Amino acid sequence: MAIQQADKLLKKHKDLHCAKVLKAIGLQRTGKQDEAFILAQEVAMLEPTDDNSLQALTILYREMHRPELVTKLYEAAVKKVPLSEEYHSHLFMAYARVGEYKKMQQAGMALYKIVPKNPYYFWSVMSLVMQAISAQDEKLAQTMFLPLAERMVEKMVKEEKIEAEAEVQLYFMILERLGKCEEALEVIRGPLGEKLTSELQSRENKCMVLYQRLQRWPEGNALAHKLLLKNPDDWQFYSCYFDSLFHLIDQSWSPPEEGEHCAEGAVHHTVAEVMAFVQDRIQAEDQKDTRQLRGPYLARLELIHRLRERGCPEESQLGDPLELMVQYFSQFGDKPCCITDLKIYLHLLSPDQHLKFVNGLGEVVPLGGESEEEQCVFPEDTKALQRHLCVCQLSRALGLHHSLSTEGKLRVIRDLKAHYHHGLKFGETALKTELQFSDMYCLMAAHVYIDLWKETGEQSMAWRCIGLLQEGLSHSPSNAQFKLLLLLLYCHLGAFEPVVDLYSSLDAKHVPARHHRTSEYIIQAYKYGAFEKIPEFIALRSRLNQSLHFAQVRTERMLLDLFLEADMRVCPPLPSNAQFKLLTAAALLPPRGLSSLLVDLYSSLDAKHVQHDTIGSTSEYIIQAYKYGAFEKIPEFIALRSRLNQSLHFAQVRTERMLLDLFLEADIVLTLEESVKSMSLSPEEDDIPWDTLRDNRDLTVLTSWDPKDRSLTEEHQRASMEEECLWLQMRSLTLRLLAALTTLGHAHQQQQQNSLASENGVGDKTSVAAVLFSQLEQALQKAAGMSEKHAQYPFLGPPATRLAAALTCGSCQCQTSALQLTVQLQELETMGLDESTELQTRICNTFKSLVIQLQEMSNKCKGDLLEMKDSRLKTQPSLLENLVFFLETMCVVLWVASHCAKVIRPLKASLQKKKKKKKDTSTAPPAVVCGFQALTGGLQEVLSQEEEGFIRAGMDKVQSSYLRSLQEMGDLLKRRAETLKTLKI
Repeated sequence: MAIQQADKLLKKHKDLHCAKVLKAIGLQRTGKQDEAFILAQEVAMLEPTDDNSLQALTILYREMHRPELVTKLYEAAVKKVPLSEEYHSHLFMAYARVGEYKKMQQAGMALYKIVPKNPYYFWSVMSLVMQAISAQDEKLAQTMFLPLAERMVEKMVKEEKIEAEAEVQLYFMILERLGKCEEALEVIRGPLGEKLTSELQSRENKCMVLYQRLQRWPEGNALAHKLLLKNPDDWQFYSCYFDSLFHLIDQSWSPPEEGEHCAEGAVHHTVAEVMAFVQDRIQAEDQKDTRQLRGPYLARLELIHRLRERGCPEESQLGDPLELMVQYFSQFGDKPCCITDLKIYLHLLSPDQHLKFVNGLGEVVPLGGESEEEQCVFPEDTKALQRHLCVCQLSRALGLHHSLSTEGKLRVIRDLKAHYHHGLKFGETALKTELQFSDMYCLMAAHVYIDLWKETGEQSMAWRCIGLLQEGLSHSPSNAQFKLLLLLLYCHLGAFEPVVDLYSSLDAKHVPARHHRTSEYIIQAYKYGAFEKIPEFIALRSRLNQSLHFAQVRTERMLLDLFLEADMRVCPPLPSNAQFKLLTAAALLPPRGLSSLLVDLYSSLDAKHVQHDTIGSTSEYIIQAYKYGAFEKIPEFIALRSRLNQSLHFAQVRTERMLLDLFLEADIVLTLEESVKSMSLSPEEDDIPWDTLRDNRDLTVLTSWDPKDRSLTEEHQRASMEEECLWLQMRSLTLRLLAALTTLGHAHQQQQQNSLASENGVGDKTSVAAVLFSQLEQALQKAAGMSEKHAQYPFLGPPATRLAAALTCGSCQCQTSALQLTVQLQELETMGLDESTELQTRICNTFKSLVIQLQEMSNKCKGDLLEMKDSRLKTQPSLLENLVFFLETMCVVLWVASHCAKVIRPLKASLQKKKKKKKDTSTAPPAVVCGFQALTGGLQEVLSQEEEGFIRAGMDKVQSSYLRSLQEMGDLLKRRAETLKTLKI
């Protein structure tokens, strides 16, 4: 409709630029990108200056992911209208989108000359800082860009033109990056520092950071002391206070005999002074009639911890940690944060104190009467409930749950479930978006079920755990922890269908922009005749819009949105023909957690578009940061963009998506060559930044109360990252070898026609394939060595990759054998059939080996996915995973077989021609031809056996997921079997 309206308008006004651009936008959104681009370029060549056309073209180019074309538009507009503030501003923002920092600097200064406003000047300064940050040569940044930015700001300081806090922040950032901490300290403590008002104690925080960098521990100690007197609950200053104390002790510092200890005042340089200070803060809290602050009590435990680490005998003077923690619990046990406060100090207790500690906590918990049905004593209000819950959490954190027998754990589960059900009465009036007070009882019971499942191997515990979590979700539909744990459990069971709904319900929520509510207040003032209030509301809106704090909040919210979604882009709904996407995820055992789910959810999303969206989003946030003067956030956005581009997860998503597309479509919808071409996949190019890959997973997203010896460690994270990278490398090499497969025939013909092809810029595809295969062999050897280590991760820790399963079922080995044929066939093409008897024998042996390996893989897929024994349901999801690997491997073997046919067919014809010329009457075919015929026959036999072996059984959600996966794999196997008919020579 929009295109039709634009055409009608263009018939009347042929030269109406805006109408042409609007038509181009319509064409772009209907999938006619080429027509849209041609039409847009027609308008762009005319260099329009009307705002409507320029804005429409900007929108179009952004949708095309061509932001560099916007810069050319406004460059032309600025030349034609050189005094336009608006066009210069748009040009600056266009440069910001593409990261042209030098041009941004020039555009900012040009804008400042036209309209001498401070923000424009500091746009130019910030662009210099960005040139320093992005410079490859650190020396250049330190000797040219940053000093120039410093001089530019100093000029404004001398002329007393500094107006806003953002400008002082930028000056501080420049001095920090130059390492001029003394000068930065002078700025913060001087008149300019008075402008830092948007954050509480902003000046003091910056001074503290600088004192630490300058190792001026006396000043840091004195400042922390003063700030703790003002706010004894600020934990960051306790850390600085204790750090400075031990540095002063290590340096044997002593105060001067006369005068002040330092510029900040008195210094506490002995343990006795610090202990007295902490005890004074505690006494002050004890004497308060109002609720005490937690900081001083935790500071005492922290000081005990640090003194014990250093072997200082004074730690005993502060008291017994057990008694102090019981006292802390009696004061703050009704706060949800009590568990996290005390958990980090549990190591101060000896193992024989654990039970005494828990019993001591239990005495503090006020419980009501005993239930006749459950024989449990329940809390009478939410505060008592929180105290009892904290005792249970600490018991688990001390390992008391793990040391129980099976019967003991079942008793714990019964008690936890009883408390959970009892606690639901406190949330009867809660909204669906609110959590129940007793939800953590349910989650902890689920964790104990998981312990029993892993220890006994009884899958009934997993089913009970799922049932309990489903019950929990019925009462708390918004509980993310229930959903995350269910995701993990379903992945362990190989059931993907229920995962889709769970994952889609985990939407990240955006922080509302509350300042827009002033519009509602203005409307209400008009409505009720309160006209005198309207100017006040408008003034308030103006103050909010111009507020630096609002700018910071806005940019922080943008950063939060990016951190929430950047590595988990909003997933599109699964297409109706999801097919193999579901079954691949369903077979993710051992599980790969949320990351693995995203691989499959992203499988229908173009990875290039994901990357464009990420870059586009960060560019817009950078522009907003410039606009609102939040300069200190701009480097954070740039760092975030770099972090996303180097994301391990992004590389996995893109690789798995392309492999998935090949498995689904190659030689079914399109030929393998056409499929590879549509992906713009080049075997020569490896665009994964292996040296700078980042692990952006949050491995602590699942709540855990496990003791330290069962918790996630840095070694687990390192081993997981190594395993993920190795699996990605093998998948990437397989993908590139498949791409090389489509070019080998063309490369051989080209080499025959032109022996100087490589000198003329045409790469040797055969050598590329040989190099890639060599790398794959090395990766396979490394993987075999890694699998022997049997790395075990906590259940709630990093999920394992599919590497171990791929090696166990023989998928990696079989695919490597098949891809080896590509190298051997190139040798066969060079030597010919009549002089390659030994080579043909090796190829025939590989053919036989492939059939045997595939038969073995097929045998590992046979069995019952769901089995009922003694009224207990047992699943074998590993069968489904083996079936997925079998299907993937069969696809690879069929593509290689197709390539074999293309190579052997002309060689066979050439040999027959030679025999005719020599009048050779022998009819025995070459060995490689017989071997290939045996291969195709063997493949047909394996495929027919596999089709007959499907199991049609299941139960509820898991049954539905298994059934769908099996049906889809069966359909795909049938389509693959049909491709065998074309493999004739």
